[in-house]
Amino acid sequence: MNDAAPAPRRVRVRAPELIGKGGWLNTGGNELTLADLRGRVVILDFWTFCCINCLHVLDELRELEEKHRDTVVIIGVHSPKFVHEAEHQAVVDAVERYGVEHPVLDDPELATWKQYAVRAWPTLVVIDPEGYVVAQHAGEGHAHAIARLVEELEAEHAAKGTLRRGDGPYVAPEPEPTALRFPGKALALPNGNFLVSDTTRHQLVELEADGETVVRRIGSGVRGFVDGSADAAGFSEPQGLALLGADGADGADGAIVVADTVNHALRRVDLATGEVTTLAGTGRQWWQGSPTSGPAREVDLSSPWDVALFGGKVWIAMAGVHQLWAYDPADGTVGVAAGTTNEGLVDGPPAEAWFAQPSGLAAAADRLWVADSETSALRWIDPDGSVHTAVGTGLFDFGHRDGAAGQALLQHPLGVTALPDGSVAVSDTYNHALRRYDPATGEVTTLATDLREPSDAVLVGDDIVVVESARHRLTRLRLPEEAVRVESVAHRTQRTATEVAPGELRLDVIFQAPAGQKLDLRYGPSTRLLVSSTPPELLLGGEGAGTDLSRALELNPAVTEGVLHVSAMAASCDDDPSNEYPACHVHQQDWGVPVRLTADGARRLPLVLAGMDD
Repeated sequence: MNDAAPAPRRVRVRAPELIGKGGWLNTGGNELTLADLRGRVVILDFWTFCCINCLHVLDELRELEEKHRDTVVIIGVHSPKFVHEAEHQAVVDAVERYGVEHPVLDDPELATWKQYAVRAWPTLVVIDPEGYVVAQHAGEGHAHAIARLVEELEAEHAAKGTLRRGDGPYVAPEPEPTALRFPGKALALPNGNFLVSDTTRHQLVELEADGETVVRRIGSGVRGFVDGSADAAGFSEPQGLALLGADGADGADGAIVVADTVNHALRRVDLATGEVTTLAGTGRQWWQGSPTSGPAREVDLSSPWDVALFGGKVWIAMAGVHQLWAYDPADGTVGVAAGTTNEGLVDGPPAEAWFAQPSGLAAAADRLWVADSETSALRWIDPDGSVHTAVGTGLFDFGHRDGAAGQALLQHPLGVTALPDGSVAVSDTYNHALRRYDPATGEVTTLATDLREPSDAVLVGDDIVVVESARHRLTRLRLPEEAVRVESVAHRTQRTATEVAPGELRLDVIFQAPAGQKLDLRYGPSTRLLVSSTPPELLLGGEGAGTDLSRALELNPAVTEGVLHVSAMAASCDDDPSNEYPACHVHQQDWGVPVRLTADGARRLPLVLAGMDD
């Protein structure tokens, strides 16, 4: 449904209570109810910590949260996808890791998710000071619309006398005195030391060869995007690290390239002085329609998570847009190398392949290994750019199973390390394990267990040094000659399936342009809809791309269940005829909707991108 007209009068639906078996975080031990929040504008952020889009929304909301701290209460409702994300301590860790400064409800059984009929991560729900739901937004790019709505609600309820100002319920946890705090990636330096991205503290830390003694810190430790000396420079949740030679090639006497994730940039660190400069990125996040190649300092990036030297270029795991990009040190350019921005697992030529939040890279002589986290997959890139899958089947299957790669399972791996014999070690993050894949035999084994969210590993002689992110340390292991034997376990993403009727199904993506804006039609259609399914046989008609946000799908009665993959985008601009250059915003979201075909199922599937489904 396209709605470019002024927003209608807001529908008032009473907000369901907030319930979650895991309880509350960031409240000083207090339980919260909607009655406690009456008089405030409440924004529910349904998120899960594996989801890069959810992390983007956390950052989008920071400015609004600070500006309206006396009238707005943001509540994070943690709704897990992976089994590991249902562990309470993992949620506690994630809240600190990503600097969440508002109350969080741990809802491991998706109770509140179901009460609010949420279908996708992330989803934002706005509740007015009288306790009514007034808006719902799925995906990223809605902060500007919500900020405007907040201002309207503040004015409306101040006039009615129903707005209550004051301090919110957030209580900051006590800081922990560890040398590292949720480190992300590590690099062995030419002098035998390690450089570690100390992600939560927005720094790089050089450690001695023992992996414990701090030599120096690079970065002020304050979240920011600042070039300069080691003491003054600012990072924002840095992750991947790679050696960059003095001439731009792989080498030991040059500098370090850093994936500065939340700054959407690549940074360069001079090893001798600690001086930090920017190689690529503008500090702004890439959106659909932005340039996909060009001078590196002029092109927007999106959550670069890891970097590796391969074929004379710095390859970038661009987690935020499900692609691989490459930076060319020789001419200072950056551009897409593989992936379409569609999220999923599709092999083939680079321009046709799909990734899902690639988060780890490792270069070998003849291929570039990729830890593709959301598909729980190990992928690789040939020198010609072709994409292949070694382990993993898609977005919804994961677990801990060894054996033949075709049936082996990982759970949200974030790191991969090339080993001397041609095999690779996989930091199998949510399984708390180090796994090994051997291309020669096609077998997956387990090298070590009882790690805590390993996110990277570095080979040092006969040892492998693992970044135990949730234990805030490096852990040295001797590479075992024999694999550890573990109990096999398989999981599927657990979400309630939507019952739909076989035959024709009307898909309506709801988009209402925010107040004061209209659809941007200056250069043609401003909306896009892409539909596919798992298995592909589920859809007899309606798959593919188009510009209308409503579509008739034809469901195969011979397929009893599956997943509909829906990707929608809409662009809106300020509706002011006197402004020659109106501000424009892109709204986008991907849904994976589990469906079950039943004779009396629904014949319409509404998905809210922005607004309310009346």
